[in-house]
Amino acid sequence: MESQLKKTAPWLNHNSFLHYFNIPPFFNRFLRLALINILSNLMVPLAGLLSVAFLGHLQAIHHLAGVTLATIVFNYLYRALGFLRMGTTGVTAQAVGRDAKDDVLLALLRNGLLALALGLGILLLQYPLRVVGFSLLSAAPMVKASAQGYYDARILGAPAVFLNFVLIGWFLGREQSGKVLLMSIVGNGANIVFDYLLIVRWGLESGGAGLATSMSQILMALVGIIFVLKEVKLSDVIKVSKRLKPSAFRNTLTLNRDLFIRTLVLLSAFSLFTNLSAAMGTETLAENAVLLQIFSLAVYLIDGLAFATESLAGNFKGKAAKQDLQPLLKLAGTIGLSVGLISATAFILFPEPLFTLLTNHQEIFPSLNAHVYWLLPVLVFGSIAFILDGYFLGLAEGVMLRNTALSSTFLGFVPLAVMAWQLNDSDLLWLALTCFMVFRSILLGFKVPQTLKG
Repeated sequence: MESQLKKTAPWLNHNSFLHYFNIPPFFNRFLRLALINILSNLMVPLAGLLSVAFLGHLQAIHHLAGVTLATIVFNYLYRALGFLRMGTTGVTAQAVGRDAKDDVLLALLRNGLLALALGLGILLLQYPLRVVGFSLLSAAPMVKASAQGYYDARILGAPAVFLNFVLIGWFLGREQSGKVLLMSIVGNGANIVFDYLLIVRWGLESGGAGLATSMSQILMALVGIIFVLKEVKLSDVIKVSKRLKPSAFRNTLTLNRDLFIRTLVLLSAFSLFTNLSAAMGTETLAENAVLLQIFSLAVYLIDGLAFATESLAGNFKGKAAKQDLQPLLKLAGTIGLSVGLISATAFILFPEPLFTLLTNHQEIFPSLNAHVYWLLPVLVFGSIAFILDGYFLGLAEGVMLRNTALSSTFLGFVPLAVMAWQLNDSDLLWLALTCFMVFRSILLGFKVPQTLKG
């Protein structure tokens, strides 16, 4: 009876179901990675949202604005060095695809040593970096004071932050998203607890928010190191360490250089967006900070799909299985676009609950309601760009990603952003961010056919 049903209804069989609906055979693999990555990513904005909520419910709004301003500095110091994760994931995934175990471990050692060196360097240079960073930002004196208090506390976790980039990238490249999820739960869960204790209970305000983040990053790194020690033997480390010669770092440094420039340029667009918001006034800065938090929440969902795309694209390239790249991109693109569209629509239809959750300063609610509609084009085009980013990161196409980022920022974003600043027009500033996403989607999309040849 069962076999007869399968003949008349082939979708009852799992493999036939996938073939009948033209679903690639790696669908379950992609879905598992994506779901775990999404859960892991959601821990980050959840901690961020609660931190904003704790600060947003303080009597003075300048603490929230100050942390938002200081985040610009950390976007350069921390997120600009996110190439440590990106470069580790793609290279590791390709080594796994080739079944080159020594190269898998080398990816961890090379980038891990680089991460620690950069982290210690940032600690040594924290004071001049603070002077330079805050001299370039515009804000009221009270806002800057809160921002510097946040900076002084958060900078202490620099080595742990960079090491976490490498550990997460290495686990993602090996498709061990479960370990990344556990690291995220521990790190971000601790961040929430520390935020409550330091901000609400002990009244440390913006400095408490920075210290909570540093402590949680250190705890997160310890968890990742424990995972590594459980599966990597000392004899294996000694064996591959012989290949850790300066000349062997050349390819790693070249890829990381291109990804660094790419990330730095993209972050500059968002930093300029925030800084111009500050120049338009504290209320505009606070309003756009809330909208960017909502935007970030959706992006973390999409990034879960992008990370899965990155892992599989690198693996397929390592195996020389180019026939799987196009189905992967179609699958990830379809789901990513759907997530972006649904997220934006939900935020537009139900804005008040989110706004109330983030802040009780109702004087900025009318402006929030007026600008929330910009999330629709920004997220729709952004979802396409983020998926394509993950695809090319998995292929380790550093030069192409660098050049695309430069073009999108200086042609798609900067002209309109400068005009928005001159006219003091927040709508025009959001239009600049929309054009930025449109340019990224188009330029990255034009490069896809080149990766499918051969």
